Amino acid sequence: MTDKQRIQIGQVWRKDETGESFLVTQLYTEALTTFAVLRKAGAENEDRVRVRVERSTQGQTLPGFTHTLQADEF
Repeated sequence: MTDKQRIQIGQVWRKDETGESFLVTQLYTEALTTFAVLRKAGAENEDRVRVRVERSTQGQTLPGFTHTLQADEF
């Protein structure tokens, strides 16, 4: 049995449109909405991207992005 997907700092997400990898660097809540701040992997000096976290029965997700690991089991 797997737990619900939960976004965490340090996870890598792939942008569906371009296939580029982004690292979650910050999570914060603003007016009952959670946001993730992402930075392109390997591009520390580029602008960061802010994405609203969506919630569903399967857990949390980032619209337009796919988590690069299907499971966090090692």
